[in-house]
Amino acid sequence: MKLTVQVRLLPTPGQAAALEATLRACNEAATWVSGVAFEKNVKRNFALREHTYAEVKERWRLGAQATQHVIKKTCDAYATLKANLKAGNLGRPGSRRYRRASEKPITFRPQGAQPYDDRMLSWQMAERTVSVWTTAGRIKAVEFTAAPGQLAFLALYRRGESDLLVRDGMWFLNTTCEVPEAPLNTDPHDFLGVDLGIVNIATTSDGEIMAGRGLNRIRSRERTLRAKLQKKNTTSAKRRLKKRRRKESRRARDINHKIAKHVVAEAERTGRGIALEDLGGIRERVRLRKPQRATHSSWAFAQLGEFIVYKARKAGVPVVYVDPAYTSRTCAECGHIDRANRVSQARFACRYCGFVDHADRNSSRNIRARAWELWRRGARSTAPAPPPRQRGGAGRERSATASGARCASPTP
Repeated sequence: MKLTVQVRLLPTPGQAAALEATLRACNEAATWVSGVAFEKNVKRNFALREHTYAEVKERWRLGAQATQHVIKKTCDAYATLKANLKAGNLGRPGSRRYRRASEKPITFRPQGAQPYDDRMLSWQMAERTVSVWTTAGRIKAVEFTAAPGQLAFLALYRRGESDLLVRDGMWFLNTTCEVPEAPLNTDPHDFLGVDLGIVNIATTSDGEIMAGRGLNRIRSRERTLRAKLQKKNTTSAKRRLKKRRRKESRRARDINHKIAKHVVAEAERTGRGIALEDLGGIRERVRLRKPQRATHSSWAFAQLGEFIVYKARKAGVPVVYVDPAYTSRTCAECGHIDRANRVSQARFACRYCGFVDHADRNSSRNIRARAWELWRRGARSTAPAPPPRQRGGAGRERSATASGARCASPTP
């Protein structure tokens, strides 16, 4: 399976200037290529090369490999746009948002990521340096840093392209690694149900409640501070906002990684599979009052689900998605369904048999039971090969997975 590892580059000021000039030239060229593709309605790689290759090389002084990557990046962007329009992610046809996305060519940010292959980028793992092509020539001995385990991971499994990007003045390489998978456990003796929520991020059918109110208090404090700084609107306030803008997302990502690692390790240790709710499209299905919207929108359940799925695939643990309907209203003991069973956010009390439990634990037990029933009926693991669309974090592997299908066999 393919994972993406992000390592941080430590360029000198001169090297950083060369890298920045390269990104600007490549993205300026990509914006021009995008305009040609839109005007001529030619959005396939080889066909678009006929119209743009020679001029991009001459006008922006790019190498042959860089020029091809610029054209391919543009075609990939249009393919992604087409898929999003078809899926309805940009509104209905004819809507203002739909027209805004489809009626003008795609533009690229000056510091957008640029793909590099092995002809443009070489690694010296022993010296912890890379040699990178730039518009000013090839620069050598660009230092990088990573955790010792990640260095070994890169040395063993690095394959394919890397993406060069800059974020908040820091330089990174997102590197593709081909990681061997453990054999899939095709005969689990049970499932570990995982209920994903807002107050309690994850609750297992074993009764573990992970990253609940403490994380939400931190999020609330961050939102309050952000609002104060935005209201103040001074230069120092803007500087603080810029510095803190990704802090909450980094914290949430770190917590999601830890939860996913723990869940997968527990399932692997006990020979069980993992049961998750199919929560696709929940943001569109749920209508909330204004005070609840920020809390609901910061709920990174999709990210946590993706982390669980790719870590499970790596460990050979089967994953099954179940229908989430009425899992919070169904009694895990007698199966009685009643809205009144959910007494409060944290308390479940069955009106029929009197069973009392933590509401999220009761839901996770229902998820476990549904997954076991699906597996007995012939369902298969829904941990497909992760598409290489999301990139990794410094010193930690990451991947994205398609979480829509419920009973698809894993891709070999």
